Amino acid sequence: MDNTDRLWEQVLGRQASADFLYAVTTMGVYCRPSCPSPRPLRRNVRFFPSAPEAEAAGFRACRRCDPKGERARLAQAVVRDACAFMEASEAVPSLDDLAKRSGFSKFHFLRMFRDHTGLTPRSYAEGMRARRLHSALANGERVVDAVAGAGYGSESRVYEKTGSLLGMTPGSVRRGGQGERIRTAFADCPFGRLLVGATGKGVCFIGFAEPDEALMGDLRRRFPKADVTTGDPALAATVRAVVAFLEEPKQALDLPLDLRGTAFQQRVWRTLCTIPAGETRTYAQLAAMAGNPKAIRAVARSCATNPVSLAVPCHRVIGSDGDLTGYRWGVPRKKALLERERQAALARG
Repeated sequence: MDNTDRLWEQVLGRQASADFLYAVTTMGVYCRPSCPSPRPLRRNVRFFPSAPEAEAAGFRACRRCDPKGERARLAQAVVRDACAFMEASEAVPSLDDLAKRSGFSKFHFLRMFRDHTGLTPRSYAEGMRARRLHSALANGERVVDAVAGAGYGSESRVYEKTGSLLGMTPGSVRRGGQGERIRTAFADCPFGRLLVGATGKGVCFIGFAEPDEALMGDLRRRFPKADVTTGDPALAATVRAVVAFLEEPKQALDLPLDLRGTAFQQRVWRTLCTIPAGETRTYAQLAAMAGNPKAIRAVARSCATNPVSLAVPCHRVIGSDGDLTGYRWGVPRKKALLERERQAALARG
């Protein structure tokens, strides 16, 4: 099989990661290998390493797959502007207003926004208001003031949607863990230092690969008013389980957890726990598994805010091109964790 045959196989497979372009002589256009258009006849295809070379040969860019990325860049700019406009607005802008601002029809704007955020403008705005509310409550504002400042009409609307907005009551967020006792314990692990924190309900924090002060600072930011005690011997068994998992991840890290987040975050975290050790899923696949295929960015944010890494294995999620992407505890650790899990899975047969 020569090189052009291999390129043609990638076109037939619509491989998104392919780094070349193909042109169709009968159509006069050039496309990405992942273009959704019907496959042309092999004899009518030429291959090019880049857009300038395809254009120099007389071909124009396909409007459907946008091989130069011009429409994608325009759409990204429109969506960024819409998000910034919503962030700066006290009330939630209507779809009509957002579409007029973009210069596109409502249908076209809505499709662009969904494609780039995985959410509708309304859902994005609701998430934005929820973040504002959470931030104000965490900073100690009175519930009534925080509700008004976030743009909600009344406290009753917030309490009706407590689970989906905050994952807990506004009072609990405002208290920031006040009245709660969080037991913590440090240990050495294959990646450096490890910190485990637990409430009476279960483990609420797992962090590693940073100095003790940084790990404790992360936990305290999540529970700023909680009574945090260190060196609790009652956590010894839990800490040993986490260290053992890091050393040899033969099975899932099964611990009682105290997870606090919105209903959507909780759903994503539960879904993460269904990915078998030694396997990975893309953010798009995880979004589909969680029941919301378009919410890819929201899923990525939920992974980034996961407070109990390892127990909720967000390291098993990768980019659509196979890239390991960002990881709270460092991409090299993510790579090492995945490799250890793969080796353990192979050993199990």
